[in-house]
Amino acid sequence: MALEQKTELRLTQKLALTPQLQLQLKLLQLPQLELSQFIELQLMENPMLEIDEETENNHEKEISEEIEEPIAVDKLEKIMIDEYFAERADDGRDLGYFTPGIEEKPSFELFYSTTSDLWEYLLWQLRLSKASDEIRAVAEIIIGNIDEDGYLKATEEEIAKIADTNIETVKKAIKLVQEFDPPGVGARDIKECLILQIKALDLGNTLVQFVVEEHLEDIRKKKYETIAKKFNVSIDEVIKAVKIIEKLEPRPGRNFSKAQVNIPVPDVYVNKVEGEYQIILNDEGIPKLRLSKLYRELFTEKDLSSDEKKYLKEKFKNAIELLRSIEQRNRTIYRVTESLIKFQREFFDKGVSYLKPLNLKDVASDLGLHESTISRVTSNKYLACEHGVFNFRFFFSNALPSNHGSVSTTFVKELIQKIINEENPANPLSDQEISDMLKKQGIDIARRTVAKYREELKIPPKSLRKLKNY
Repeated sequence: MALEQKTELRLTQKLALTPQLQLQLKLLQLPQLELSQFIELQLMENPMLEIDEETENNHEKEISEEIEEPIAVDKLEKIMIDEYFAERADDGRDLGYFTPGIEEKPSFELFYSTTSDLWEYLLWQLRLSKASDEIRAVAEIIIGNIDEDGYLKATEEEIAKIADTNIETVKKAIKLVQEFDPPGVGARDIKECLILQIKALDLGNTLVQFVVEEHLEDIRKKKYETIAKKFNVSIDEVIKAVKIIEKLEPRPGRNFSKAQVNIPVPDVYVNKVEGEYQIILNDEGIPKLRLSKLYRELFTEKDLSSDEKKYLKEKFKNAIELLRSIEQRNRTIYRVTESLIKFQREFFDKGVSYLKPLNLKDVASDLGLHESTISRVTSNKYLACEHGVFNFRFFFSNALPSNHGSVSTTFVKELIQKIINEENPANPLSDQEISDMLKKQGIDIARRTVAKYREELKIPPKSLRKLKNY
């Protein structure tokens, strides 16, 4: 069979996004804080934009008067975005906004509002240790009885009883945990906490350790002469030791404290006014833009060079596209919120217990948009209402069967959280017991499903919750 080269024409259909539609898609997925930063960047880069210090908004009027050929923003609502991203542009470039096959990166707001879990961090170190299975099992119970400040709140006798082991094994397990990071974790009191940190600094059996062991109260009262006489050292040496002690951390779990979690900034507020819900988009901190009158007047200048005219024309077009894209973003978020209120009316009226199963496809069909567009709108954004501040994805959940019809998985997670909150800390419930309790309430759920939801709620298993109040 002979090989030959030939040229042929082929007609194919491809979806290609214009730069404006790319911009609209990018703005759709930006949460409040990132949108504000993006606009600030555009203000610096585009002289055609300026902050509108007046409250008037003439964007639509200015655009309709100035642009010769209007850009169709409604295409955003019709375009099949998923099909587009199955292809690449003819020149091979990757737009990089929503690459298929790669999980969407979370907003930095999530990192801003989330802290590490001390107990998960300690368990991770335990898994890496080379201790025996017996010591590791007891150490796991010890970690479960460490409070948010990093202190062990159970006695050796209590731990031995829980683990059904002897005191000597408990002591070895405590010693193991106290070797973990952060230094000082697992201590029973402030003195032990500081000594553990001193030893971690290789200052054991020095003046620093001796002062902590015997003269903590004298440090507080600044009785440096008393300390100097006791150890036959100069006052300067005592002051140096005290300065080291002052730099130690009395609460080693401080950086892992849940109390430091910040509340995300809501993108939308939903308020009930006279029986109806009012939707308010949060524009606090977002600069209000308008076209710069000064630079628009430059268009009338006759002595501008061709390069200058080209530059101004390009910046003018970019400014128009940005203003329209922001308007389109706000309009789409507003419509999605309207649809959520429509589907989850009982939740907004009565609370979390009345949250219904809902998926992205339901909202997409209701609004005549593509499902991927709804996915971008609801990603990394928050809604505030009288029941609290919720991620948009909170309103989307699968259905579980019950005696009263289907219930949402979000509602079931709330029940699991409530059951664990109300359990006896000294005798916590197993996943099977929680499953049985839910079945009595008419919700058919397996033990493995309870364990899955508990892990998603960041709740430790029964062994780690023992004697620990959640």
